[in-house]
Amino acid sequence: MKIDFVSDIACPWCVIGLGGLDIALDRLRDVIEPEIVFHPFELNPNMPPGGENTVEHIVAKYRIPADEARVNRERIKARAAEVGFTMNTSDATRIYNTFDAHRLLAWAASKGKQHELKRQLFVVNFTEQTDPGNHDALVEAAGKVGLDPAEAREVLESDRYADDVRRDEALWQSRGITGVPAVIVNDRYLISGGQPPDEFERQLRKIAAENAA
Repeated sequence: MKIDFVSDIACPWCVIGLGGLDIALDRLRDVIEPEIVFHPFELNPNMPPGGENTVEHIVAKYRIPADEARVNRERIKARAAEVGFTMNTSDATRIYNTFDAHRLLAWAASKGKQHELKRQLFVVNFTEQTDPGNHDALVEAAGKVGLDPAEAREVLESDRYADDVRRDEALWQSRGITGVPAVIVNDRYLISGGQPPDEFERQLRKIAAENAA
């Protein structure tokens, strides 16, 4: 089963979506043999170096009160915990540019380590509260999942995969993807948002049955 996962490192609902998908696929391991490819989506492509305070950013972007942003943050943290992920977000949390993280993920795909690096980059951003645009942090993340740190640094200090990332982003935008996470199955079925494991399991099981018929 081909699964395209369009997402951003800075997207908390993408953490929840990937956690739910991973759990569902583990439950369906005797039914589905997945081929997952991660695709880039930048929520804030013009984010400056150093980022912005997340609460202030959300208040300005969505025009909601700060207290509402904090309530939403705690709800997201609880949903993440349900799929085994720890978010240490707080009023001090910042949101950063993620373009270089997407370049590194494109490289990791060529090494067969994209899924592992994707999960680790979520840890960098949401658990460790580290700038996922920081090259030292990205190199360390690559090493933790078994990638060559020296080669990772070479990629980051060049412009390798920059055009690939931009093309991939443009492709999925041209296909109507305007929000993430977006999970596209077998180029036909769209599962949107940070769905819980049960919902991913239900939809994937249905798709598998339809394709087997």
